[in-house]
Amino acid sequence: MQLKNINGTSQLQCRCGSWLNHWKNYGGGTIPTYCPVSGCYNKDLVGAHVQKADGWDYNWYICPLCNEHNKSTVALTVPDATILVSANKKDTCERW
Repeated sequence: MQLKNINGTSQLQCRCGSWLNHWKNYGGGTIPTYCPVSGCYNKDLVGAHVQKADGWDYNWYICPLCNEHNKSTVALTVPDATILVSANKKDTCERW
């Protein structure tokens, strides 16, 4: 699966305390040890705001990425099984 990072979202916050916790709380489960980007073994993960790079899905998602890939401006390849969690707080942590 190809993802593109949404840059300029560092000021966004949610009730989960961090976007990585948001990913874990709403479907991600166990936080991976390594960044899921193909060939990356960095462990400094954050909850990154991403979109699917196919151009058909304009929703925003949270995906654990390393700090380096969280700043990327090119498409990133991750396994198709990578879990993406909605970044829409009204569907998740602000639903109640």
